[in-house]
Amino acid sequence: MSSNLYDVAYNMERAVRGSKEYAELKSLYDHVNADPSARGMFENFRQIQMRLQQKQMMGQEIMPEEVEQAQKTVALVQQHPIISKLMQAEQRMSMVIAELNTIIMKPLEELYGAPEQQ
Repeated sequence: MSSNLYDVAYNMERAVRGSKEYAELKSLYDHVNADPSARGMFENFRQIQMRLQQKQMMGQEIMPEEVEQAQKTVALVQQHPIISKLMQAEQRMSMVIAELNTIIMKPLEELYGAPEQQ
């Protein structure tokens, strides 16, 4: 089988876009963006999330008040019914992507062996 891996990857992209998980995620994302208060709340949540991830990647200390603010924001957005559904759909899509990654990485895992669990 001499398939071009990039062609297969683009087919996978099309399959993801055509999946029910993606359709649900997109519908909920569009729903959140159509509601100004939900959009603002969600954008604030995403900014806090990205700021903390960026600090973590740069090895900077995350202050306790930043963690507290993030926790309060998560609690707030989880109470919003549309955003809560969006976050659940994001989680399902993330699980699908992780499963696909496991399948894709199987040849390398077989070649090098499974990474040792810490």
